[in-house]
Amino acid sequence: MEKVTQDLVIIGAGVSGLSAAIYGARGGLSTTIIEMGAVGGQALQIDRLENYPGFSEPTDGYTLSASMQSQATTYGAKFIYSQVSSIAKEDNLFCVKHSDGELFAQAVIVATGATHRKIDVPGEKEFSGRGVSYCATCDGPFFKGKKILVVGGGDSACDEAQFLSKLSDKVTIIHRKERFRAQKVVANRVLNNPNIMVKFNTVVKEIKGDKKVSSVVLQNLTHNSIYEEEFDGVFIFVGMAPQTEFVSDLVKLDKTGYIITDKNMESSVSGLFACGDVRDSAFRQIVTASSDGAIAAHYAALYIDEQKNQKYC
Repeated sequence: MEKVTQDLVIIGAGVSGLSAAIYGARGGLSTTIIEMGAVGGQALQIDRLENYPGFSEPTDGYTLSASMQSQATTYGAKFIYSQVSSIAKEDNLFCVKHSDGELFAQAVIVATGATHRKIDVPGEKEFSGRGVSYCATCDGPFFKGKKILVVGGGDSACDEAQFLSKLSDKVTIIHRKERFRAQKVVANRVLNNPNIMVKFNTVVKEIKGDKKVSSVVLQNLTHNSIYEEEFDGVFIFVGMAPQTEFVSDLVKLDKTGYIITDKNMESSVSGLFACGDVRDSAFRQIVTASSDGAIAAHYAALYIDEQKNQKYC
């Protein structure tokens, strides 16, 4: 038992991981959260967060994440900035290996979230960072007043198109279906925005340019026509891919790579929990990610009590 350096290790400092850290540390668990990038994860891309309970006025993802990190730190959670390469369980202990060493813990919560899916067309990879982007709040200001193409039909695509429409009155959004799959209130904002042109049944075939994006080849699926149109920037929001490679040989995943959990957020491996966008879930929002983290930390604490023969009866 001398190997145990922490009760709980949380991998990923997005909203779900931060929530888990708050509940874990506040509950008296020695808690370490490992993050390979910036604290906040996908929430950092949210310019206007208006449906998180308790905020009568919209906030932004950075502000919410910074507040959650401060809260977790206040309760005693420690942060390590490193990349996790693997998790192994032996003799009821988890060994979490990361780029700066390893940690041992009684329980682990995976909250690594998901990354943006690619559309896999010629030019996408070549012009990434040179006109192709997956974050409007990060790169949108570079395209102020320019012609912008947004690809996607969900909440993220519509929200990002709305944000970009504040920077340019020449925004076009395309979606491969005949209507948006975004929530109705979100979709209606785009449909009624005079700065946004909407094209349904349309897909990208190729992104062209020299040193940066200059045009996009589009296909109208209704008429099966292919044409080229000038654009300065292409913002792609077509879904997410879970970051589960480092646990793919340890826990059960669904067919799309998400970690399968029960209602307690526990995976197929006892003592290993998952929360937020990395787990199989039909609805992914900031509020559900936060809830997931709280639930995962609660049941991780009960699991740890059992391992220490301190289960409350």
